[in-house]
Amino acid sequence: MKLLSIAIPCYNSEGYMAKCIDSLLVGGEDVEILIVDDGSAKDRTAQIADEYAAKYPSVIKAIHKENGGHGSAVNSGIDHATGLYFKVVDSDDWVKKDAYLKILEKLREFSGEQDPLDMMISNFVYDKEGATKKKVMQYRKILPEDQVFTWSDCHHFSKGHYILMHSVIFRTQLLKDCGIRLPEHTFYVDNLYVFEPLPYVKRMYYLNVNFYRYYIGRADQSVNESVMISRVDQQVRVNKIMIDYMAAHRQEIMPNKRLYQYMRSYLEIIMAVSSIILIRSETDENLEKKKELWRYFKEKDKNGRLYHYIRSGFLGILLHLPGKPGRKFCVGFYHIVQKIFKFN
Repeated sequence: MKLLSIAIPCYNSEGYMAKCIDSLLVGGEDVEILIVDDGSAKDRTAQIADEYAAKYPSVIKAIHKENGGHGSAVNSGIDHATGLYFKVVDSDDWVKKDAYLKILEKLREFSGEQDPLDMMISNFVYDKEGATKKKVMQYRKILPEDQVFTWSDCHHFSKGHYILMHSVIFRTQLLKDCGIRLPEHTFYVDNLYVFEPLPYVKRMYYLNVNFYRYYIGRADQSVNESVMISRVDQQVRVNKIMIDYMAAHRQEIMPNKRLYQYMRSYLEIIMAVSSIILIRSETDENLEKKKELWRYFKEKDKNGRLYHYIRSGFLGILLHLPGKPGRKFCVGFYHIVQKIFKFN
């Protein structure tokens, strides 16, 4: 069995996928690299995947599938993974060699234990095009270091500080056991990937290394604000799935106080992002969609506690400031936060 399976979702990625793959080959025979060609048709993505698979047959597998979107490619990666642990690395991102080797060394230690590790967290870097100083997302003041820990050992996660796809490695069987299936033809499903498995995660470890380089700079990236506005219906769809998940799993999440607080906070920030993008689009249709999203949330939250907490909090009040001046202030606040955290 391989130690770590790494899925690389690729869609018309010929211009940058080699840098990603080459950075992962450093892991050697401990690693299984799954290049998932998600129906690429406009360039040489499929051929490049096959060339790498032919050159490194014991490490790389090329998976070709019909186009289904990023979530579908991640699903395919999970289905084909044979490694003990599983990681997603997007085709325009890459990893740092020294941190990568440290992660593999630590995973190797845990692989021999009777009680397996469920999730490893590490730092990631916002590798923004043109930025002289790169923003590092690290967790040293939130998560215990050099020890296995549980949710109750975590400290408070501040707003804007969350465990994202770039920072996690899951145990492969945990992902299969929890039955996660990301929706097809939908962007922003990475929010579901780092949300739905969390109630199944019992044993965690934080390695304080800057492992993942998250590239930001292409005009067509899904996190580009204009692109988010054009795809706002997909953002709302993901948001509603998160609401549904919290409603369906309330009884198993709530007894774990720290886990519940974290998932509540994550849902709050996604509600804020969806609402601000809907406001930012400046159309009557999307302003009505914002109202409908909050109505949906209220209806799904049967006892009303979660809805009331988020609606009456600072962000909930900010997002419902009345009239055009209120919406303008809300968007201005969002742009200030955007500059501080450099998230797109």
